[in-house]
Amino acid sequence: MISNLTIAEENYIKAIYHLQQSGELVATNALADQMRTKPASVTDMIKKLKSKGWVDYEKYQGVQLSELGTQEALRIIRKHRLWEFFLVEKLKFGWDEVHEVAEELEHINSELLIEKLDAYLGFPKFDPHGDPIPDSSGKMEVQLQINLIDLPLDTKAVIKAVGSQKSELLELLRTKNLLMGSEVEVKQRYSFDHSMDVVVNGQSVYISQQLAQALFVYPL
Repeated sequence: MISNLTIAEENYIKAIYHLQQSGELVATNALADQMRTKPASVTDMIKKLKSKGWVDYEKYQGVQLSELGTQEALRIIRKHRLWEFFLVEKLKFGWDEVHEVAEELEHINSELLIEKLDAYLGFPKFDPHGDPIPDSSGKMEVQLQINLIDLPLDTKAVIKAVGSQKSELLELLRTKNLLMGSEVEVKQRYSFDHSMDVVVNGQSVYISQQLAQALFVYPL
């Protein structure tokens, strides 16, 4: 289905989807911060999206996607994450290099292209950052995982997801070899600053609490 949304409208729908994952209505100010624009501009866009049936909105209460808007958000996210997978697996981009490129590619409006891309890639379930890729019906596979902060000492686990796609974070993780599929084991936690010593694929690495909180793992 071709939605005929503008790029700006698609970006708003995707942003609302991510913000509403907390389970609450999305406040105009929160959306303005996410879109890096003024609340008045956000209100104008929300009214436009509501008139087209993409969102449900009540003044002073907040906004959430309608069922139609949710389907569209998942369609956009599907394209984004498939393109990220393609860029990393086939074109050998670094996982910290693909987000901005995928942001542009996600607006290509060809369902046939995306279905052929999905088949070409072998129908991947997760993108290079561990985020689930919606299938053609919008369903996503659930991946059992815990935060590295909560991993018991001397328990081996595999890195399954990253909590942020900021390029600075991904670059740091790459430098420390903390990549998807890497085996990790927490050997020591320090009460002073909650940093820790971990073993990554057999190599000792020191990481901060902030870095540990950005990693999600599956215990072996």
